[in-house]
Amino acid sequence: MKRLISILMLPVTVILGACSSPTPNRNPVGQTFPSVTGTSLTDRSVTLPQAWSGQPVLLMVGYVQETQFDLDRWTIGLVQVEFPCGIVEVPTIPGLVPSMIRGTIDDGMRSGIPREDWESVVTLYGDAAKPVVALTGNQNPRNGRLIMLDETGTIVWFWDQGFSAKRLVELDTLARTLAE
Repeated sequence: MKRLISILMLPVTVILGACSSPTPNRNPVGQTFPSVTGTSLTDRSVTLPQAWSGQPVLLMVGYVQETQFDLDRWTIGLVQVEFPCGIVEVPTIPGLVPSMIRGTIDDGMRSGIPREDWESVVTLYGDAAKPVVALTGNQNPRNGRLIMLDETGTIVWFWDQGFSAKRLVELDTLARTLAE
């Protein structure tokens, strides 16, 4: 019986281990955001960055549930400064296991996010998440990745070191220039 359990646990361990391999962080400023398709919490298929083509947009990427604390601080600041561009929260969850339980994960997010904001939350699972992880890295996953795109989908600003009031002002100033 112990041998059977050991044999059955091996694939589970491999799968879970593959889900959590860290990719070194990197600054992607100057690169084009990869074309990835996710699903909003309203169950609409959304392709980033094409869905916001022609306009600047801020993508707030989170790799783990604990990232929400950091992204919430950014959101409060962005609302207070009346941020002039679109804002999209992008939960990015690579791996096979999360893809298999995406309905449960999405329902959990819906339960904690007001319905009026569901359209601005676009989740990337499995293979769709991989290009974003490769772009930014996922070490220190509790920090959000704030990615400001210009109207062409080029990354013009990036931050992954946690909320900073100084960086919020810097981002807002840039966004106002882009929104003109």
